[in-house]
Amino acid sequence: MTEVRGLLLDLDGTLADTGPDMASALNALLIEHGKDALPYVQIRPWVSHGGAALTRLGFDLDPDTPSFKALYQRFLRHYEDNICRETRLFDGMEQVLSYCERSGIHWGIVTNKPAYLTEPLIAALGLSARAACVVSGDTLEQRKPHPAPLLHGCELIGAEPADTVYVGDAERDIQAGRRAGLHTLVAGFGYLRTTDDPYSWGADGIVADPPAIVEWLRR
Repeated sequence: MTEVRGLLLDLDGTLADTGPDMASALNALLIEHGKDALPYVQIRPWVSHGGAALTRLGFDLDPDTPSFKALYQRFLRHYEDNICRETRLFDGMEQVLSYCERSGIHWGIVTNKPAYLTEPLIAALGLSARAACVVSGDTLEQRKPHPAPLLHGCELIGAEPADTVYVGDAERDIQAGRRAGLHTLVAGFGYLRTTDDPYSWGADGIVADPPAIVEWLRR
């Protein structure tokens, strides 16, 4: 492996622990419709799959069901209004960002979250001026697992794909990274489901916590 010059990070379940706020939005919606709130342990594994997956989890509805769209849009409103009440960087992630900044490794964010949610969240976390790029789910026409968002991220941070690492907690993250020619790491601390088999995704490694990313970059 050549010297690492860039690090790109997924947002939900990798850079930031957004699960509590996403769960709160879903439970607010459930209660609004006379349903019982779900335990966090049931919601957490679905957070990286987005609001539609959470709405489907809460209401057991197919996305083609006529009432689904309105429920999903209402979920997004709940989340947008409370986007960073409990969300924090994962423990040790500040160490990763600081290491990159000290070492001249440009880091950025590539997420499938739409920009109208991504940008306020990044600002609330105090990262807007630090991230070399923020590529949202609607920045381009394509979304992960398509490689285009990651290739765009590499261009923005000024690093070649072969010199860049992408870290994510979903199979589509690893698929996108591999297709773009990046090195890939699975965030084992993220929102993996019990049915996920990250060892079969073809990543270059699995990290148990954010500090392990620094150890991997140093190696």
